[in-house]
Amino acid sequence: MNHEPLSGSIELRAWRQFAVLAETLHFGRAAARLHMTQPPLTQAIQQLERRLGVALFVRSKRSVALSAAGEALLAPVQALLAAAAALPAIARDAAAGQTGRLRLAFVSSIGYGPLPRWLRGFREAHPGVTVELREATADVQLPALERGDIDAGFVLHAPQAAPAGLAALTVLEEPLVLALPEAHVLATRARIASLAALDAAMAEPLVTIPRAIAPSLHDAILAGYQRRGLAPRIAQEAIQMQTIVNLVAGGLGVAWVPASVSALQRPGVVYRALERSAAATVSRVQTSLVWRGEPSPALHHFIAHIERHPAAATRR
Repeated sequence: MNHEPLSGSIELRAWRQFAVLAETLHFGRAAARLHMTQPPLTQAIQQLERRLGVALFVRSKRSVALSAAGEALLAPVQALLAAAAALPAIARDAAAGQTGRLRLAFVSSIGYGPLPRWLRGFREAHPGVTVELREATADVQLPALERGDIDAGFVLHAPQAAPAGLAALTVLEEPLVLALPEAHVLATRARIASLAALDAAMAEPLVTIPRAIAPSLHDAILAGYQRRGLAPRIAQEAIQMQTIVNLVAGGLGVAWVPASVSALQRPGVVYRALERSAAATVSRVQTSLVWRGEPSPALHHFIAHIERHPAAATRR
């Protein structure tokens, strides 16, 4: 069969005409289903065959049947048409945030708090959204937000010190508690109740986060020492909260960690909160969800989910 070169893609309309004729095997009935007359349909099928270089139908005066090439094409063409018919709904669902992808980064401390509950509830409410999680500290998250590698991230910071230039939802505010080796003399007390006990704790070597990871929190911890007229003896710095806790268990020193981290029950470590008389010396800590620009539909739904199930949330 003579044929035209395939200079471009074949229109969906031509494939629909082929499929309807293949299903009816009758030009008149096929033309009626397609809301056209028979001669244009005949011409369209002939043009499609010329473009493909194969006969799709075997014709006689009495009947129309599929050729071998037509038989091979029918199922893929029907799948193509079904996929095309589904595209508007896919687009509407994505625009409404019911499908798609949500890329979230998080600091380890929020993982010991409300994050698992939020993720579970969000997935139940929006099963069509794929949530991709990445554990990362703020110094990694902020460049990733700038590059567009993540949609949002949970960062840890001192009160009212969420990263500038970003939209932020403060999702959690909590006290810092003291992580102590279990053999430490202060570990026998239920709480750090006096300034004298606090000073004794602050005299111990300190395990803390590097300033580059969370500058506002690092500075807030050191400011507590300055308020007591003390200079911290930093024994070791570590990036992850679980590493800090493990170093405390190893006897390297004490550490100030968010209260939610006390859910990490590591042998060799105890956590002690401060009574009100001592608590004013040590800063509290906040966790915020941050993002750039207008949130995607999926992120918009995630933000709304957190606001409906808060751990104490205020938007900046």
